[in-house]
Amino acid sequence: MHQSSGFKSAIRGASVLIFLGLSFALFVGLAPKVSSRLVQIGEEIWPGYAAELRTTPEAPTCDPDELEAKLSQCPSEDNLETAPIDPNEDPFADEDPFAEEDPFAEDGNTEDPFADEDPFAEDGNTEDPFADEDPFADQKTQTKKAVNCPALRSLKERCDIRHAAYNNTMSRITSSVEGFRTVETQIGKLVMLPIWKHLLIVLLMLGAFCATAARAHIALRDPNNRNEHRIAQGTQLVAHLGWVISCIRDYGVQQASSAESQHPELALFWAGGFGVLSALNIYHLVQSQKEEHGPSSIARMLMVVPLYAYMGLIGLLYFQFIEGHDSGQAIFLHKFTQIPNIYLGIGLYIWAGMLFATTRVARLFFGVLEPLKLPPNMLAFLAVVLAAVPTAYSGASGIFVIAAGAVIFERLMAAGASKRMALAATAMSGSLGVVLRPCLVVVLIAVLNKQVTTDELFSKGFWVFVLTTILLLVAMLWRSTEKFHVAPLSKAVPQMQQAFKPLIPYILITGIVICAYGFGLKTWLNEQTAPYIIPGLMLALVAYERLQIRPNHPEEADQRNLWPTFVSATVESSGHIGALLVVMAASVGLGGVVERAEVMNLFPADLGGPVGAMSALVFIMVLVGMTMDALGAVVLVSVTLAQVAYQNGIDPVHFWMMVLVAFELGYLTPPVALNHLLARQVIGEEANLENDIVDGFWARNEHLWLPMLVMGTALLIVAFVPFLWY
Repeated sequence: MHQSSGFKSAIRGASVLIFLGLSFALFVGLAPKVSSRLVQIGEEIWPGYAAELRTTPEAPTCDPDELEAKLSQCPSEDNLETAPIDPNEDPFADEDPFAEEDPFAEDGNTEDPFADEDPFAEDGNTEDPFADEDPFADQKTQTKKAVNCPALRSLKERCDIRHAAYNNTMSRITSSVEGFRTVETQIGKLVMLPIWKHLLIVLLMLGAFCATAARAHIALRDPNNRNEHRIAQGTQLVAHLGWVISCIRDYGVQQASSAESQHPELALFWAGGFGVLSALNIYHLVQSQKEEHGPSSIARMLMVVPLYAYMGLIGLLYFQFIEGHDSGQAIFLHKFTQIPNIYLGIGLYIWAGMLFATTRVARLFFGVLEPLKLPPNMLAFLAVVLAAVPTAYSGASGIFVIAAGAVIFERLMAAGASKRMALAATAMSGSLGVVLRPCLVVVLIAVLNKQVTTDELFSKGFWVFVLTTILLLVAMLWRSTEKFHVAPLSKAVPQMQQAFKPLIPYILITGIVICAYGFGLKTWLNEQTAPYIIPGLMLALVAYERLQIRPNHPEEADQRNLWPTFVSATVESSGHIGALLVVMAASVGLGGVVERAEVMNLFPADLGGPVGAMSALVFIMVLVGMTMDALGAVVLVSVTLAQVAYQNGIDPVHFWMMVLVAFELGYLTPPVALNHLLARQVIGEEANLENDIVDGFWARNEHLWLPMLVMGTALLIVAFVPFLWY
């Protein structure tokens, strides 16, 4: 990250806010699990906690003493007598044989008590005794009191029960219960806070501020002279201002609409953030001086424009000048925030990766392999294959490249690999694991497409992983300049065992943290929980290492304490978070342009069968992978080309396996080659190949052609070989 000295303090301040925001997102993400677990703990300590003690009950409104006083005017149940029934009387006679003589009638009146005239009325009073007026009022007659005595007794019993339950519950709500439930309910309230979208926008803008201030946005080339610098900053300024105008216009539309809008203030969040970025661009254009490093050209000027700026400019041109839809870009920014958990998870993954980069884990792991004396190409092969598992948990290949690319490049170079081979392995390190459980991209595919399930996709994805692993092994053996050999196992194994010992504490800590989440919060590591568990795991590993490295490992070059390490990792991750998330947000807008312009409708619905459709779709999917991030591309393909594939008889699982491989090929294919750009960004100046002169076309471009050859061959096999079984 090329930091401008004038902005170092501002970047550091923004990074601290990002640290707090990520920590808050980490806590809020686990809040539902924590709240649920606290309720379970409360139930175990105080039986009935969930149903009775979580809230203070309301005192009963009935007065048992008053009811008791009214009951004292009723005759005792033992004194109530009923008229005997004559056994000789005809039971089928007109007169009801079961009717009892009205004990309350006067002068022997036996008139039907159910007749229109109220037999209980006095002085001709025919008022309904069960009307709204209280039948137990003092001014009522003793006759009415007697009639309602059973109801009054029932009411008294219920009142006594309610008071007994209330008193019992209140006696159990001790100070310990009140303290516990205060913590538990406050955490539970966090789950209900509608802040995820706001938090995502704030983190994106803070990260984008860091990336803009340090001029570290993702582009094909870094500016080398003043003209290139002006082109890069000018295009960003126009894109930012386009978003500002669109968001302000969108806020006005929402305010003028009669329909109720959810979170209209989000448009102001976006507008304010892009306004700050615009001010940074203006400052860079006016104040910053860029040293001249060489001649420029039109091609280089086009390549120094950040990718997200291209996407923003395309959206600006389409919505403002073709559709005349001022708020169009803002609408798709809102769509970006519809799944905030996923994008916040990406930020947490990147943060975890930067924390991981400060540890010795990768170096110690490569140290275990060194006694085998493997050729550099084979070591690169192992690095790419073993990286598949953390890639699956990080959610996407680009995220893993950002998180661990610098470590992989450094260790391969130290082992003797050429710079181009190390770059190829680094860029490809995230490509093999995107089809393995629990990759977030696969989960999103299953959510958006009811034709497939995660079990089906992960089952077939394992075999795709096996295929790409075999192809990579063949390619590495083919390109190896040394005869493949390993050191004698009798010598290598003892050395490997010795090198493995320093890794044992890290493995134990990993197991303890995972079990703590699993048993403590009933939250085991999977595709939904990984964004919230892995950062916690990395924090634990960094804490362990920093607390014991100074007394026990004085030979280590990095002797920083715990807090400076946390801060530096967060500062490093802040720019990467902003650079990647702003590309993802812009790619959603680009997908909106493609959708509204009905570009996909130009694609024929009938392509003459599954083979013809697959041929066309393979080409399109590689292009999509070259221009959009995986999550945005999955959304776009799900609502457009997926239906074309299904209608042409392509099995849905087969189609999505092809899509995933095609995306990865796109991320490795020039002119964009996003994974290569991310690798260069995290590695820094060491990834510069301009001074690394080699002879031969293949040798000069091995870092590009080798990954493309592997993934291209895998794509052809995945796309067309399954038709042999149709």
